[in-house]
This record gives sequence, C-alpha cells and structure tokens, in this order.
Amino acid sequence: MIERLIVGMLYTNSYIYFSGKKECYLVDPGGDAENIIKRLVSLNLTPRIMIFTHGHLDHSGAAQEIREHYMAEGCTIFSAVHRLDAAYFGKRAPETHKNSFAGLGAEGTALFEELYRGVPEADVLLKEGDSILDSDLRVIHTPGHTKGSVCLYSESRGILLTGDTLFCEGIGRSDLPGGDARALKSSIQKKLYVLPPETRVFPGHGPQSTLEREMRHNPYVRLETKTSRRAVTV
Repeated sequence: MIERLIVGMLYTNSYIYFSGKKECYLVDPGGDAENIIKRLVSLNLTPRIMIFTHGHLDHSGAAQEIREHYMAEGCTIFSAVHRLDAAYFGKRAPETHKNSFAGLGAEGTALFEELYRGVPEADVLLKEGDSILDSDLRVIHTPGHTKGSVCLYSESRGILLTGDTLFCEGIGRSDLPGGDARALKSSIQKKLYVLPPETRVFPGHGPQSTLEREMRHNPYVRLETKTSRRAVTV
C-alpha cells in the first residue's frame, strides 16, 4: 500500500501510495525519474497525481521527467502543492530555487545546477483539511520548514507522511528562505502530536518512526518540553 524509494543526491524518500488499484499517488518524486518509473512499471501502477510535501528541489526534481514520460503515453498526471509553496513550481521555479540555494554559497549554486531539470506548474493548490482526490489522505498544513509545508495523514490506516517537517528523532532545518523555527516546532506539537501515538511516521529523509517514539525521544521537539536546540540540517 505504501512503498519507499530513496532517490536523488540528498537521499530523499519518495513514496508510492496505492490501494490495490492500477492507479497510485506519488509523493515527493525528488530525483532518479527513471528508477521511479521502472518501479511503477514493475508494480503495474500509473500515478494519478504527484503530491509535494513542500517545494524544495530534492522533493520535486524528477517531477517534470515523470510528467513528460506519462504524457507521451497519453496519461494526465496532476501536481499538487500547498499554495504558499506554489512559487517553487512552473514559471517562477528557476528564480525561487536559485534563491533557496543562494545561502549555501558556491556549493549551493553547484547543487542547484546538478538538481534542476525543470518543475511543472502546480495544477492543484492544497490547503488545510483537503483530501487528495478520492484517497483517504488528508492535508495537514505544517509551516516551518517552508511556509507551505504539509503532512499527509490517513486516519484509517494510521499513516503520516511528514516530508521535512518531522524525522526519526529529528526535524527539518528552518534556516532557508521561508523557514521559521518557532512555527516548525508549533506545527509538530499542535498538529502532529495530537494524532494517535501509534501513527506510523514516513518522513522525507531517513528511517520510519511512530509519533509515540518522537513524542518521547525526539531531542528537538518532545511532547512535554520545549527546546531551543538547532534543527537537523537536511
């Protein structure tokens, strides 16, 4: 029902979410388009929509190639992102991504040139509480890593895809354009930690976890305490 592929230079978790049908939902296709397509073919699945937990290039870098591949086969694939991260897509994408990498200096410029292959226009602008087409995935707006960061929650399946908001014993960085450390921690404490503790966490980088584990052991945002420690740099 959910399959992880580790893609791209920054080892992003890209997820294929499906329910036994031939169509699926592709979350954060950040790189290695050819490998993603090969896996979809092996599973006999066609993506209906690409959903982005936020706009950063390591989560969207393969989107254009995937869209073009399926368009050539006569398939339409929608792209969905929160409206506050829409500038990372379409015509505004090059300038927005260059600005995101600028703070990293020469290394950031080189990384941008390596990763950028174009990003398609966003067809669907998400907001808090939206459902993804006819799936059981619901949008939770969790600003902090970027202004438009979201998590995708399936209550019936106890699954939470957290992008770069929450990791296994870590949280996303908040020192890039649009980042806000206070908002990030508030999003986790007030919107994620109120969900059932047994909920399985599927993050944008690194291994899986559960909310209960993060509530107890995450050194950056525990349920019962506040901390000023610096976020992990992913």
